[in-house]
Amino acid sequence: MALKLLQSFQLLGQTSIHRPVGLSCISRLLSAKSAAEPVCVACLCTTASRCIRRHGCRKLQLDCGKMSLSTIVRDPSFFATGSVSLHKDSAPRFCLTQLHRPTETEERAFQERLGSCSSSRQVLKLLRTVEIMSDTMAAAALHRVADLEQDDHTLKDPSVLENATIRALCFQLEHDSVRLTDAGLASALLACTRLYLDPWSTLMVRMVSESQKRLDRGEMSVAQLCNLGQAMLAIEGPNCGMLEQVMQQIQKQQPARWSLADLVAVYRLLQAGLGKDGKYQNLLNAMHTHTVSVTSRMDPAAVSEVLNALMSLNQTQAMPLVISLCKQAVRHVPHFTDEELTAVLGGLMFFGHSDHYFVGALERYVPTMTFTSDPEAVTKVIQYFGRRNILSVPVFDAVAESFVYRADDYTTSQVARQIMAFGKLGYLPPNAGEVFRKVEAILHTRFSHFQPRTLLNLLHSCILVERFPVNYVSKVFSSFFLQQLEEKNKAMDRIILAQLTQLYMTMRLECPFYQGPRLLPKYHVKSFLMSGRSLETPVDRHLYNCVKSGLEDLLGARSYFASNVLTPYCYTLDVEIKLDEEGYVLPASHNDEVYKRIALCIDGHKRFSTNTRQLLGKEAIKQRHLRLLGYDVIQIPYYEFEKLQSKTSIVEYLHKKIFPHTYRLSW
Repeated sequence: MALKLLQSFQLLGQTSIHRPVGLSCISRLLSAKSAAEPVCVACLCTTASRCIRRHGCRKLQLDCGKMSLSTIVRDPSFFATGSVSLHKDSAPRFCLTQLHRPTETEERAFQERLGSCSSSRQVLKLLRTVEIMSDTMAAAALHRVADLEQDDHTLKDPSVLENATIRALCFQLEHDSVRLTDAGLASALLACTRLYLDPWSTLMVRMVSESQKRLDRGEMSVAQLCNLGQAMLAIEGPNCGMLEQVMQQIQKQQPARWSLADLVAVYRLLQAGLGKDGKYQNLLNAMHTHTVSVTSRMDPAAVSEVLNALMSLNQTQAMPLVISLCKQAVRHVPHFTDEELTAVLGGLMFFGHSDHYFVGALERYVPTMTFTSDPEAVTKVIQYFGRRNILSVPVFDAVAESFVYRADDYTTSQVARQIMAFGKLGYLPPNAGEVFRKVEAILHTRFSHFQPRTLLNLLHSCILVERFPVNYVSKVFSSFFLQQLEEKNKAMDRIILAQLTQLYMTMRLECPFYQGPRLLPKYHVKSFLMSGRSLETPVDRHLYNCVKSGLEDLLGARSYFASNVLTPYCYTLDVEIKLDEEGYVLPASHNDEVYKRIALCIDGHKRFSTNTRQLLGKEAIKQRHLRLLGYDVIQIPYYEFEKLQSKTSIVEYLHKKIFPHTYRLSW
């Protein structure tokens, strides 16, 4: 009956892959119990004209244009599950057989050859050279085609699905889904979703129907359940009933007994959309506990996937696992692919974690990859160092050198993020002139390509290292650009207003020849110091209290200096001391006859890069601007002050810093 039904649908050779099939047709197709009858078995022919017809062998020819498909039906007891036979004819034929199943060595060799294929054409050529394939090998081939052809929710070359080899393979999977292994069925279904096949095609409907039967038996492994879950998530979304059933079966099993591959597969499934909003948190907690104990055995791909999943699932409480993954990542830094390294760095930035040994491994590896690696990987590296306030001269210099030669191939976002790292740490590489000439050239040729906020971040980063983009600031202060910065129905972000204000202040203070438009007062902020992200770093309270105590002893009373002073120029002074024309200290409340103002910058650890004594860019520009505004800026860095052991030494230190040319008398 199945044979007659298939003959009445000769167009299935074309439609079974990507054309929709009516629900009534699907219903009749499934009710025909074709799955119970063997549709195809071993075809022993080597050409289209020779076929051994024994044991009730019947030949079904489907004329599908380019594809000629032969299927033979034999006694099912003669054949075992899960192998696909591919003949070396011009018209490819696939048949399920239980004889001569590939050995593990043959499957492994096939997987290695498949992994070396760099195009779909090479995959198809490989398929035509294989005589016997297991169903898992066939599914792996479809996955490899998907790997090579996927491009942002579509295929680069959709015509690959019209290839006779792919059509024949899909045709055989459709009509022999009942005889596929659990692993082959789940993997093949997932591969079809990655190739964006029509979920209502006969191929997909039959495999989903068969998967439901296997799922109901409750015998699928964790890996198979994850593949099935990923497929159903792609077909029906997170509210799919089969997905709920899949997760119920996964939760019945203990993560402590899972293999490393199973752990990674479940993390991947939850990351795909099932673990959001705190769902399955108990399962995740059990997985975290077990994963910590096996991270030492993780390969680069596993480290990358788990760290990326933790970030996507917002598992901020899993810091022991993050730290363990970072330690393992140290071993794999030279072996990560660009995509894996990007994911690892993104995860570590999200969790705010850095490790001395990991940084060291990057410092050894990055100079070797900046000219050849993917632009996003290079950008992520420098972004990681910038986000963690780590000034690594070898890394920054290598990235700066490659930037000059590769920047034309970078996206505007990548250009901005790289320069932002230099600006944040206030570092100018040896080839700074070439770097910023390249930045100016990119702004000239691709100005309209920048997103407004990306452009503002780039220009603001330039002024942090005393590079002044005068030619482009006038465009930023135009009403048109300022309107673009505003989001619909929302007030402009305060940090954006602060950047605009500081950019305008820089033009007035450091570029007196600037003749462009002014920044309207409504876009000005009153203070650069704000909660959260800020253009100033709050003073370290412990360090401030120590300095305050010393100042009281030095000046004689607390009334002779003011703290946390907001200036008319948006900057906040840690300590301000006022002097008259003769150099005498005035009370802090005194506003008349002030001849000189001293600004004490009490610079704690957070105002410097974490591994050097390099002042951050935002602190350097603050001190630079205060000097231009007439303040006598005195820096009290933590690394000098922390060496002082006694009250006397503190007073002497402050005296030499603030009044270097006067003698202190006892009072």
